[in-house]
Amino acid sequence: MKRLYRSTTDRWIAGICGGIGEYFRVDPNIIRVIWAFITVATGFVPGIVAYGLAWLILPQSGEALQDVSA
Repeated sequence: MKRLYRSTTDRWIAGICGGIGEYFRVDPNIIRVIWAFITVATGFVPGIVAYGLAWLILPQSGEALQDVSA
């Protein structure tokens, strides 16, 4: 099963854009440019808040998921 993670190998700040690029098999630099454009176009705050939330929510690649069914 394919899951979205923060990248540990292709990261500038937290690995969000690198992880999205790996998930969609797109160059992460394209994701970074799109993210920067959207952030500037929306007045900075929404893009920065979305990045921060993604940083908190997305696990880093390689982190084990805990089984909550037990």
